[in-house]
Amino acid sequence: MSTSLYPLASLAQIEKTPSREDGIPEELELDLRAFGCKLIHEAGILLRQKQVAVATAQILFQRFWYVTSMKQFGIGDIGMGALYLASKLEECPVRMRDLINVYDLLLQRTAHKLKHPPEPVSSVIPSAEFKYVPMSYFGNTFYDLKDALVVAEMQILKRLGFNVHVVLPYGTLVNYLRLLGLTEREDVSNKAWGYLNDARTPVYALYAVPTIVSAAIMLATRQLGIALPSSPESCWWELFDADWEDVWSVAGYIMRLYRERSPNDQARVLGLVSKKGIRTWLEENVPASNQS
Repeated sequence: MSTSLYPLASLAQIEKTPSREDGIPEELELDLRAFGCKLIHEAGILLRQKQVAVATAQILFQRFWYVTSMKQFGIGDIGMGALYLASKLEECPVRMRDLINVYDLLLQRTAHKLKHPPEPVSSVIPSAEFKYVPMSYFGNTFYDLKDALVVAEMQILKRLGFNVHVVLPYGTLVNYLRLLGLTEREDVSNKAWGYLNDARTPVYALYAVPTIVSAAIMLATRQLGIALPSSPESCWWELFDADWEDVWSVAGYIMRLYRERSPNDQARVLGLVSKKGIRTWLEENVPASNQS
């Protein structure tokens, strides 16, 4: 990864990630990345963790998959390790037991959704209700998750070369809105802030913060019908050293999160949270000659 104030993926890593080299399609990899970040977000809410720690964990999670294949580690384990590490980095640590309990709940709920997919709105048959079964602290599940958490944190540090510095975009957004005279528009601030929170995309491992913030502002102002200077002589994004093609690309990554997914696509992602699930899928769908 290239190094500046924070690491960004190299062109070679972007063109073919380790997961794609192992036969995982790009669309599936992006869906798995998004779902892993969703689990981190949900865990952060249940743990009442600070937003900065959750955002940092999601960025570390995204970086990790540019140096490692999903065939080697499950997205659930790495997400758990990323949140544990980010909580230390942001000086708001969580108890290991609490984090393991929360992820056990989330993984059980994921397995339930896979086994009992939601019924169509027109169906008169109610969906099976999810009931959490707490694990025993002396059973294999707790110790398996504990081992997975420790290994995940260690592997994130090792494979990122201990370069875990993260620059969050929120302060930059406030400054840019002030320069554009939009600080009085609370609706613009809220929408742009919301788009920045969509760290479930790989953009934080691909683009500089000014480009990401510019994309969030563009999406927010376009949705609200607010015109900003965009003539060839005075393009507002150039004020922040952002390239238009990059801004447009970031916007595409963000909006991809809001597209409709078929029930089959959703079920496929739910079944691939673990390393075992990924390897089984590869054996069934990718010829052996294409796997490294």
